[in-house]
Amino acid sequence: MKMKILIADDHAIVRQGLRALIDKEDDMMVNAEAGTGAEAIRLTREERPDIIVMDISMPDTNGIDATRSITTAFPEVKVLALSMESDRRFVVEVLKAGANGYVLKDAAFSELATAIRAVAAGETYLPARVTTLLIKEYLQRIPEDVPATYENLSTREREILQLIANGSNAKEIAFAFGVSVKTVENQRHSIMKKLDLFSVAELTKYAVRQGLTSLK
Repeated sequence: MKMKILIADDHAIVRQGLRALIDKEDDMMVNAEAGTGAEAIRLTREERPDIIVMDISMPDTNGIDATRSITTAFPEVKVLALSMESDRRFVVEVLKAGANGYVLKDAAFSELATAIRAVAAGETYLPARVTTLLIKEYLQRIPEDVPATYENLSTREREILQLIANGSNAKEIAFAFGVSVKTVENQRHSIMKKLDLFSVAELTKYAVRQGLTSLK
């Protein structure tokens, strides 16, 4: 059985070109063409394609809204978005609308064919360029004020943490470093604040997890 494909694009020459290429594939056939989003919705209802190659920018109803309507009414139909835009906003919006993949219009037909087969198999298809873009955008959105970790401690604070974990009290630590007990207590407070911990017991458990002591 060949996959039935609906091509939705407002440019007739694009539809004709895609039809000619798709119909040459052994496992695909174009069973409908739509020039607007509204027409794509209607033809989906009438022709029940397996996959829709959906242009995002179309008159009447755009490809994103058409995708949302189709995937809501016909969840078994797969939608592969086709666009000139590599902007994250377009990619995210059409995927949120229910699209199963995204292909750029400047891609070779071989990639489109690969994408069609991928979404038909239940996979999500994104070209490498778009995937890289989304990853970079995601990394940029990670807040810089992440919780403090062991690496945020100074060398002296790490030494004090290790002594605390091994059972030394403030007086013993102060003697070891030749400082006052008050100084050690202040440094201990600083360590707890940086690690978001609230007791010596929690400090000890943290040190064990970090491998700073053999205590269990």
